[in-house]
Amino acid sequence: MSNSSTRCLLLLQKCRNMKQLKQAHAQVLTSGLGSNSFALSRLLDFCAEPRHGSLSHALKLFQHIQHPTICICNTMIKAFLLRDAGQVFDEMPELSAVSWTVMIYGYAKMGDVNTARGLFDRAPIKDRGIWGAMISGYVQNNCFKEGLHMFRLMQLTEVEPDEAIIVTILCACAHMGALDIGIWIHRYLSHLELPLTLRVSTGLMDMYAKCGHLDMTRHLFDEMPQRDTICWNVMISGMAMHGDGEGALKLFKEMEKARIKPDDITFIAILAACSNSGMANEGLKILNKMCTIHKIEPKAEHYGCIIDLLSRAGRFEEAEGVIQRLPNTATASEEAVAWRAFLSACCKHGEMQQAEGAAERLFELERHSGAYVLLSNMYAALGKHGDAKRVRKMMKLKGVEKVPGCSSIKVNGVVTEFIAGDKTHLQIGDIHLVLEELNKQISHPDLLYF
Repeated sequence: MSNSSTRCLLLLQKCRNMKQLKQAHAQVLTSGLGSNSFALSRLLDFCAEPRHGSLSHALKLFQHIQHPTICICNTMIKAFLLRDAGQVFDEMPELSAVSWTVMIYGYAKMGDVNTARGLFDRAPIKDRGIWGAMISGYVQNNCFKEGLHMFRLMQLTEVEPDEAIIVTILCACAHMGALDIGIWIHRYLSHLELPLTLRVSTGLMDMYAKCGHLDMTRHLFDEMPQRDTICWNVMISGMAMHGDGEGALKLFKEMEKARIKPDDITFIAILAACSNSGMANEGLKILNKMCTIHKIEPKAEHYGCIIDLLSRAGRFEEAEGVIQRLPNTATASEEAVAWRAFLSACCKHGEMQQAEGAAERLFELERHSGAYVLLSNMYAALGKHGDAKRVRKMMKLKGVEKVPGCSSIKVNGVVTEFIAGDKTHLQIGDIHLVLEELNKQISHPDLLYF
């Protein structure tokens, strides 16, 4: 490449506004780089920047490229994902598997899984990348049941999953508590001849821990030839959620001895373990170590853990003091997390005055039913039914709707979800008959039922 061409490409990288870009574009043309894919990608990438670019100019530029490469087309897809990706996508001269994958992944990343699924269905040839993009899209948007269903559909084809898909499915199993599917995946790895890499082992550990099999989590952890910070975090978090605070602290000390550098997630797990096990003083020492030795700035999640830890120990004044010292950079949602933890503990301990103050602050910060329900339930538990009724009336007047509860069961490998108040299930009649029989048996355990 000539010196003038090199200078031209460097000039593109230094552009700060559209005027400079148009001047650089002129240099691109005079330097003979008008059809250079790298130069064109740089031009399009800058035009797509929402702060100082121009999407209309990007589209004009794209339409004048006689033979756009797949790389250039993908650049345009990324550029228009927030605006009008469909138009550019439909006008692309060649739709490669990479293009379909980028579009599916992009829409899923934006939370639009329905459009992503529509594109998936349109894709004429579905390779492993396209399947993986759709499965991960569902799981990233908490559509775990749909992700598992998509995985089953993939198994009906000749496409075999790779490590990334396996880890994604293990994540779905962990969140749904689908232990039998997770165990099947574990065994399926041998059929695929996929090794137990660090990433796969960590995914299995997380799945077993969240499905209640901490012993298997520990077995996998002990068998790992190498361990990174993430797998240590998963093991500590597993112990925390199973109430083994002392074990979590012991493991943290082992982590430090192994010279594995803890991160902010590590300390969230340790603080949660201390909170769940009623180890308030130990938790405060851990927070101090995090700040002074490891130089990690506390985030809203850390403050939430400390507030929960102190509140559970009945140290409400200290907990409220922590909330008042939240950094100025804390967002309304982060502050709400702290107040919600404090409110929950106050309600549990019947600290009515402090609970009322926390609830008032939460009413200002968010439109969520949680604070109203907690406060109302506390009043009812204390026999203040008039106040409980007043809170629910206030909730109704403000138009705050209670988020319906949701539960799921797995029968013969099929996961079925139930939402409170929903009567659309095809077997709802039979389900209610069984529930009535169960209620009879609970009410009259001395009677025999045949």
